[in-house]
Amino acid sequence: MTEIVTQRTEELSMYWEKLSCRFARVDAVFDECMKEAQALLSKAGLEAYIENARIIGKMGRGAEPLLIYLEEAPGVASIIGEHALIKLREFSEYLSTHTNFKAIVPFLQYSGAVARRLNNDKMYGRYIELIRDMLDRTSGSIHGHHTTFASPGLPELLKQAPKLLGVLSLQGLQNWIEYGIKYYNHHPERQEEYFRLESADAVAVMQRERHGTLLVNNERKLDTYIRALWNDSDYLIPYSVAFDEQRKPMPYYTDDGIRLPDVYDDFNGVSGIDRYRAALAHMAAHRRWSQKMIVDNWSPFQRASVEIFEDSRVEYLACQKYPGLRKLFLALHPIPKEEDLQLEEQGISVFRLRLAMLSRAILDPAYICQNEHVREFTKRFHELMAGGQSTSAAMASVALAFIARTRGQRDLSANMYFDNTEVDYRDDNRHLWIYIEESDEDEMFEHLDQRKNSEVELQALPPRHYDEWDYNTKSYRPDWVSVYEALHPRGNPAVIDNLLAKHAALAKRLKKMLDLLKPQDKVRIRYQEEGSELDLDVAIRSLIDFKGGSSPDPRINMSHRNDGRNIAVSVVLDLSESLNEKAAGSTQTILELSQEAVSLLAWAIEKLGDPFAISGFHSNTRHDVRFMHIKGFSEKWDDEVKGRLAAMQASYSTRMGAAMRHASHYLEQQQADKKLMLILTDGEPADIDSRDGRILIEDARKAVTELDQKGIYAYCINLDPKADEYVKDIFGKQYTIIDKVADLPAKLPQLFISLTK
Repeated sequence: MTEIVTQRTEELSMYWEKLSCRFARVDAVFDECMKEAQALLSKAGLEAYIENARIIGKMGRGAEPLLIYLEEAPGVASIIGEHALIKLREFSEYLSTHTNFKAIVPFLQYSGAVARRLNNDKMYGRYIELIRDMLDRTSGSIHGHHTTFASPGLPELLKQAPKLLGVLSLQGLQNWIEYGIKYYNHHPERQEEYFRLESADAVAVMQRERHGTLLVNNERKLDTYIRALWNDSDYLIPYSVAFDEQRKPMPYYTDDGIRLPDVYDDFNGVSGIDRYRAALAHMAAHRRWSQKMIVDNWSPFQRASVEIFEDSRVEYLACQKYPGLRKLFLALHPIPKEEDLQLEEQGISVFRLRLAMLSRAILDPAYICQNEHVREFTKRFHELMAGGQSTSAAMASVALAFIARTRGQRDLSANMYFDNTEVDYRDDNRHLWIYIEESDEDEMFEHLDQRKNSEVELQALPPRHYDEWDYNTKSYRPDWVSVYEALHPRGNPAVIDNLLAKHAALAKRLKKMLDLLKPQDKVRIRYQEEGSELDLDVAIRSLIDFKGGSSPDPRINMSHRNDGRNIAVSVVLDLSESLNEKAAGSTQTILELSQEAVSLLAWAIEKLGDPFAISGFHSNTRHDVRFMHIKGFSEKWDDEVKGRLAAMQASYSTRMGAAMRHASHYLEQQQADKKLMLILTDGEPADIDSRDGRILIEDARKAVTELDQKGIYAYCINLDPKADEYVKDIFGKQYTIIDKVADLPAKLPQLFISLTK
């Protein structure tokens, strides 16, 4: 410690001595914390900062409260005033002497976020009063006994406070807290669930206390609007944006309805109900005038450009039909600052800014823009519209030309400019795209497999959202899970070849079994326009028709298919962190043994000729489920696929239900009589944001039921010796537990053969 202190400036050393702290963890970060404090606080504020930190360090609650205070307090003080330093310390001391001392850490940890929401010293003081009142009313004795207990819901409330204050006033927050205290004060577990925002009551009361225009209160009015003006109608389905700060969803429509935010606040002089009307008008215009486009070979940059041009095209047509819409769209459309294009020289990607400028210039004739590319393509847009060539395909050609002209190397920068670029009443355009790959499995990733793919492009790909089953409420949480998919990185395919050589004796035994499974009979498929050989009977008849002046039948070819076996297989691998552990009785990890087993399985399926796909997944909360394509249905078992399999790595957690739903998205599109999904896992479904141990198990069970309804047979190969405790709940009788993981390479292909013989 002496060495660290001697490296400090004299001023920092003085403050360190005043802090009178002996925690090594605090010593390690003290200098950085002081640099921030010196930038944000006055001289007197620095003295108060150190003094209050000293008191917190002497409370006897360890280093954590002091560390968080040092990190968060300067930011709080800079927002609501330096008096907040005392407020933070006083309430921390109060919690320290209370049964709720464990709430000190979340109180301090989220103090900065709360301060940014309230932005006012008086309101922040009121917030602390609300917390103190809740603490006093929800702590006490159990059923009259003298055993005191901590408030079960307080730590959860402190964690949720920034999100709640983003959508509720302080009065609304007080009413929300009051409801939780009134109905759950004698049910600690239910109270904790309420303040964690996981109960139906919590969400319902929060919605009731929110400001703004609620969709649920205006559904009939909006339905009348879209019927009367657009002769269109569909289910209006709300989704919540209140607590999804990491990835805010956008409006969209699918076959089952139109998705809109559950609430809109007034914005820029536009009422909430008019914001709904703008979103509905935009989507109604898409539904009337947009045509789907094949985009297998388009990059994310190209699709983004096409989206902007197509959005502008349908709005142009909508404004011609209803001129009053232009004023509404203009009020909600951001006004990009052209001078910010200069940020490109600092290595910032201004790709989104250029598109936003173009969109504004097309919509607003009064928008002045000097950028030559924006001016040129705005002119080309209007010429195309005036020429009556208003089709999605024609507009896409212009959009692709724009991106080819303007895109540069700096657009790949991870530091992307976002200010004034989001047109939030527009939908996400998922309805525009068609993929023509046989299995649709690679969708947006075909273009990424060119060795030029960048991390920026991967991050730019939109997630797929899936519902998740909540067994407590017996209902789905809509669009709850975000699944991000990508091609798995490639390694050395020789690794897999070596593994197959290692198991040559086993492969020889398997080959004998596979030969018995291969279909022997072939069936002719006649009347084909394209085929492997000419069907002479039909060809002669067509020739006679042609000579006689009749239209000949063009289906003069025939092809063959093997009779008796028509199976598509999806192998889904759990790639969670636990696979990095050594397998019992083996020097190899579970991941290495799984790699060997899947290599043999893939070799066996390839020998049989069954179409199959291999994928892996892991999760890091519901916001980040990663689904990696290792082999697609239309790909061959070649060095490319072997390279991906060789590079398999394991990390994070196991959100199994979302992975199975996503894998089924591709498997159900296969033209096969039987569809089999094999899930290889070493543990039960779990994730770090799921405190209820049953909820992901029940969701996986529900996912298996959904697969069954789609005609997909799900089967689990589990490597967990304790799997009997949960795997039957998920898969019923459709599972095998392999206790000795070292036997997996031999057992997995044999298991597949027994399932499909």
